[in-house]
Amino acid sequence: MSAAAVLPLVTIVALCHNHARFLRPALDSILAQTYPRLEVILVDDASTDESVAVLREYAAAHPGWQTLLLERNVGNCTAFNQALARTHGHYVIDFATDDVLLPERVARQVVVFEQLPADYGMVYSNVRLIDEAGRLQRLFYARTAAGQLHPAPASGWVFEQVLRRFFISAPSMMMRRATLEALGGYDETLAYEDFDFWVRASRHWQFYFQDEVLTEKRLHPRSKSAQTYRPHDPLVASTVLICRKAAALCRTPAEWDALAVRIRWELRQATRWGNLAAARQLYALLHDLGQVGWADRGIGVYLKLKK
Repeated sequence: MSAAAVLPLVTIVALCHNHARFLRPALDSILAQTYPRLEVILVDDASTDESVAVLREYAAAHPGWQTLLLERNVGNCTAFNQALARTHGHYVIDFATDDVLLPERVARQVVVFEQLPADYGMVYSNVRLIDEAGRLQRLFYARTAAGQLHPAPASGWVFEQVLRRFFISAPSMMMRRATLEALGGYDETLAYEDFDFWVRASRHWQFYFQDEVLTEKRLHPRSKSAQTYRPHDPLVASTVLICRKAAALCRTPAEWDALAVRIRWELRQATRWGNLAAARQLYALLHDLGQVGWADRGIGVYLKLKK
């Protein structure tokens, strides 16, 4: 039996929607992986550019790669779940095809994961943030003069931390399939997946931060994150739902307080960008939790006056 045969199978779900401009570097980065046991599925969520042609070209050149070419746009969560159901990897990477995997990405994360106890559901790492031309802008985790990373990563039981602040770069994640299956995959009622996955997974599974740069995340104006909080933004509506789900999972006063910090931050962003419908829902949730402070009441008055 070869050494590769005993290594865990890793699934890469390559999700594409109108990424034709960035597809070749993304798919080439899969081919450049040093890890020998990969299962690759190329998913197109009803692109209207030349993405499908590129995906078919790569699939034809690499017969072991699967394709899932959706005729209508179903969104990341549903597209990912449909792909996941067709795969078998012990570990899973949700790979947006406007990003880039560095050659040692899979190999290095598998080494870490295989050394962790079975209750670790996700490993994540540092990320290079690049522009549309692939030029380095900065690292997701910057190191201070004292050698500390900012934002501060966290490992272990991180549920309270996940509620309180944003400290994980989603493109860096490798997930345990057992964790995804226990959660029923991504929530298909939502417009995005990462915050909800972090909340639900961290309640029952530990997370681990790997202090290495293994991924490049592309920053461009058409990305979902670049459009967040504007009026009618479906991401904010999903954030409200996720916060409500998180409230049902809280068990301690510290967790309730952490969730209130998150809701308060989301409330201010939604108000700032004029998404008043979402802001009112967030304010109502803060009120339901008994967490409305004197500073929050000023926003509440403003939201009433703007009706």
